[in-house]
Amino acid sequence: MKSKVGINPIIPRLGAGLWLAMALVAGLAWAAGQVMSVQVRTTQMRARPSFLGTTISEITYGTQVNLVSRQGPWVKVTGPQGKTGWLHESALSEKELAMVSGGTEAATGASGEEIALAGKGFNDQVEREFRKQNADLDFGQVDRMEKIVVTPEQAAAFLAAGQIIPAEGGR
Repeated sequence: MKSKVGINPIIPRLGAGLWLAMALVAGLAWAAGQVMSVQVRTTQMRARPSFLGTTISEITYGTQVNLVSRQGPWVKVTGPQGKTGWLHESALSEKELAMVSGGTEAATGASGEEIALAGKGFNDQVEREFRKQNADLDFGQVDRMEKIVVTPEQAAAFLAAGQIIPAEGGR
């Protein structure tokens, strides 16, 4: 069926669909080329989008990575050595970051653990003061627990044994 001006009515719909597809591809290409910076002291690039994924490499503050894709809160990136893997979005910033102190490069920063504790109002100074005010308490067990390291493989085995399914990509 033709319209009054002799144009097939399907052609405008095809044109709109083509424009939509081109816009989607352009948006994906832009996102894929986006450069992001690591905003925590260190983070682990993982083989899969999960905190239980095998660590491919460790990336430090200010390192720029190229966004490849996203999956929930996980971002697939290519790092400076050409390695591709997954980082949690909380470790990344769209801003270009450089650690400076008084105009010169600084060699230290806060770890992710320190940032989390500071967000809760807890730091080394607060801990020292608490220990001083509570000198009769034994912190030996706490100190030993802080030294325990659980590998992603151990955590995955624990979750599997308990038939626990993590909510955020832990499979």
